[in-house]
This record gives sequence, structure tokens and C-alpha cells, in this order.
Amino acid sequence: MAQWWGRAESIDELHADYIAAAGKPNATRAYIASLDGTPLGFIQSYVVMGSDGGWWEAETDPGARGIDQFLADAARLGQGLGTAMVRAFLARSFEDAAVTLVQTDPAPANLRAIGCYRKAGLRDVEVVTTPDGSALLMRCTRRDYSREAVSATMAAGACAPAREPR
Repeated sequence: MAQWWGRAESIDELHADYIAAAGKPNATRAYIASLDGTPLGFIQSYVVMGSDGGWWEAETDPGARGIDQFLADAARLGQGLGTAMVRAFLARSFEDAAVTLVQTDPAPANLRAIGCYRKAGLRDVEVVTTPDGSALLMRCTRRDYSREAVSATMAAGACAPAREPR
């Protein structure tokens, strides 16, 4: 995590970011992802439009959500857990009818994360400059998510296309 996100925030900074701001409109929401009751990772979600601090100033879609995430245990990398975590969070996000797209912005050199996000259904948009430096903007729209979910379901054999009666 530190390789890509830098130093960990202090308890006071975390409190200000997540606890004190929790009642404010469009506050960043923090989630702990668990597997069989054991904490696995962290995800934060925020409204992209108006996120301030030089972030996404051109965004005009009030339904755009940004996510940042990581797995908490390096020994769990490479097992598909990050992809499953992001897919599950996309499903949760799109349950809210107001959400039109979900985006994330890994460092262009973070190939492990980029591969994970692609497998989860996010698509490359462009390399952008953020307050943290260069990033690959990746997005999954509601329409693409629906199409992706149907394709995955059909590929798994859980849903077969209708056939003409013989």
C-alpha cells in the first residue's frame, strides 16, 4: 500500500477524513472488505463532482463515484481477491440508482492494480494529471457494468439465451 499511496494517515487525520466528515453531504465513505469474517481490504468511495483539492475539477456528472482500494495483506495478492472485492463493490455501487459510473485512478506503473481493475470491469479512459501525479483514469459505466454482468453470467452457464422450441 505504501508503495502507491505513501505514508499512512495518523489516527487524527483518519478521524477528520471519515468520522468527523461522515454527516456531511458527499462525504468520503470508508469500508472494510471481509472474507469469511476476516478483514481483507479497504475501499473508500466518494462523489467525484466537487471533490475539491484539485481533483476532477471538470467533472459535471453528479452520479460519478470514485473509489480507491487496497488489500491489507501482501500475502493475499495474486489470488483474485482484489478483483472479487472491486466487482462486489461495483455491484453494491450500482444498486444506488443515482450512480452512473464508478472510476479509479491507479498510478500508470501499478500494473497489478490496473490488471485487477480491468478484470473487474473498469476500462482505461486516459492518463491524467492529478494532485498526486500521473494516473490512469479507469471507469465502469452503469451500461457497461450491466453488459459485463450479463456476459459473465452467461459465460458461467447460469443464464443461457432463450432457444426456439423444436
